[in-house]
Amino acid sequence: MLRVLATTWPLLLGVMLLMVGNGVQGTLLGVRGAIEGFSTGQMSVVMAGYFAGFLFGSRLAPALIARVGHVRVFAALGSLISAALVLYAMVPDWLAWTALRVAIGFCFSGVYVTAESWLNHSATNDTRGQALSAYMIVQMVGVIAAQGLMYLGDAGGYFLFAAASVMVSLAFTPILLAATPAPGFGAVRRMGIGRLYRVSPLGCIGILIMGGIFSAIFAMVSVWGTLAGLSVREISLFVATIYVGGLVFQFPIGWISDRMDRRRLIAGVAAAGMAVMLPPGFAELPFAALLVIALIVGAVANPLYSLLLAHTNDFLEPAEMAGASAALLFLNGVGAIVGPLVTGWVMGAVGPRGFFLYIATAFLLLLGYALWRMTRRPAPAVATTGAFAIVVPTASPVAVGAVLAHPGPEAPPRG
Repeated sequence: MLRVLATTWPLLLGVMLLMVGNGVQGTLLGVRGAIEGFSTGQMSVVMAGYFAGFLFGSRLAPALIARVGHVRVFAALGSLISAALVLYAMVPDWLAWTALRVAIGFCFSGVYVTAESWLNHSATNDTRGQALSAYMIVQMVGVIAAQGLMYLGDAGGYFLFAAASVMVSLAFTPILLAATPAPGFGAVRRMGIGRLYRVSPLGCIGILIMGGIFSAIFAMVSVWGTLAGLSVREISLFVATIYVGGLVFQFPIGWISDRMDRRRLIAGVAAAGMAVMLPPGFAELPFAALLVIALIVGAVANPLYSLLLAHTNDFLEPAEMAGASAALLFLNGVGAIVGPLVTGWVMGAVGPRGFFLYIATAFLLLLGYALWRMTRRPAPAVATTGAFAIVVPTASPVAVGAVLAHPGPEAPPRG
């Protein structure tokens, strides 16, 4: 691991600063939107804009990189992100914010493709798994650190938007000045969603549902917190606790998943997510109890995404893995666009508790589908399955493809 950090620290430092800027944006907009008088429905559209832009970016960024190169794309998209973060405060209109969120989502998607291509290129076969794990951990650490930055300014002013812009601008300095050469970039042959569904139905449906859960949790949490009367400090602490839960529990859940039928673990973890989200959906709880819920839902949601990718990997041939990553990320993106819109609609109908009720319902759907799939075909032998790897929903096809490219000793039957 020390050798990995010695060769990739400029990239990892840059990514962490990027996530600080992005993490501030996600929390700040929900609070500032309430100050500006935006409705819950309007804020749900604003928040969904990021995921729409991210989805388009994940499909268009590779062609852009192939045309003008990694360095130019990296620098151009970074400049656009930095400018857009400042424009939020200058143009307090929900339609303008939606357009800015779409632009920022597109740019971040391209930035992730570029960064992950660099990381994948600089690592060897022996160190690639460690490098990707460090990259995913750094992303979560960056978002946690972003919540501390929220303490330094007033959500109604310019400082926090400017601070996020500065963080993003600084993020590109260590990356662009690093001696590591930019990698070559080749187009990936895509796998059709219909074909991927036939290979792994639970992987497809699960990733679609998890897209809706993640976007609701991480985009609408500040909107919920403001509507529920929480302070900026409490909202920031709630968000940070979610990521701490994900960071701490990825490894133990991953270790367990490599030793049992992953469908059983997916069902069990989804059931835990549903159970923990139901109480605040029906009763007001003290803030200390909400923090416990945040820790558990983070511990559930983050590993579930990685579990579903690992489960899908168990039914793929090596040649199919890169193309499957793009299809899975498309499904994740579609779910992520829908999540904030449905959450906003439910919260508009029943109030703040709708945030928890929507997520509990989504976990219930995943639980039910996982249990049904367990009746449709036997589990592959544990000895033939691939290894669990940490993946975050913001990963691009480059990182997901690299994670999927570590199959078990022999691909299991497709039955």
